[in-house]
Amino acid sequence: MPAKPKRKLKTYQTSLGFYDQAVAAPSMKAALQAWGASSNLFHQGAAKETDDPDIVAATLARPGVVLRRPVGSDGPFTESAELPTDLADDDARPRRKTRSKTRPAKAAKTPSGKTDAQAARKAAAAFEKEERRREAARAREEAARARARARRDKAVAAAEAAMDKARRQHEAKAEEIEAERAALDDRAEAEQARWDKQRAKLEQALRRARA
Repeated sequence: MPAKPKRKLKTYQTSLGFYDQAVAAPSMKAALQAWGASSNLFHQGAAKETDDPDIVAATLARPGVVLRRPVGSDGPFTESAELPTDLADDDARPRRKTRSKTRPAKAAKTPSGKTDAQAARKAAAAFEKEERRREAARAREEAARARARARRDKAVAAAEAAMDKARRQHEAKAEEIEAERAALDDRAEAEQARWDKQRAKLEQALRRARA
């Protein structure tokens, strides 16, 4: 069975932490695995394929091995690169101890008996003021309710008075009509009696005339 042809190696470069890193790998995926990257640096624009002859030569001499150089430098890539010069200088420079400017907080003074008495008087005055405010509010509410009751009672009394007046007027008119009706009945009865008497006389005269 023929052996599978070896894939052509490419050189990939990125910057991670304090180092530029380069590796010769058959694919971007293999390069990411060699760098131990947890995300796709190529999609993020943080890694690329390079054709720099010096970098390509260094990585192809050690395929699959991650080579490094201090970040931002243009020196050769090696397996054991030193830290960036400015970072090393900062680490070597002695640091001066800074004295904290924070002053210890002063211990809170224990309130004296005089302060306690003043606070108690102040609290009592505030309580009394609030009580007076509530009493005034209750008095205003009670006065408003009293005025509302007075208006309601006045309206009820006016309505009842109007009802009584209308009832008296109706009863008076009813009595008047009833009296008129009684008078008409009397007139009707008188008229009927008069007619009965007259008719009797006329019938008697009519009979005599026919005899």
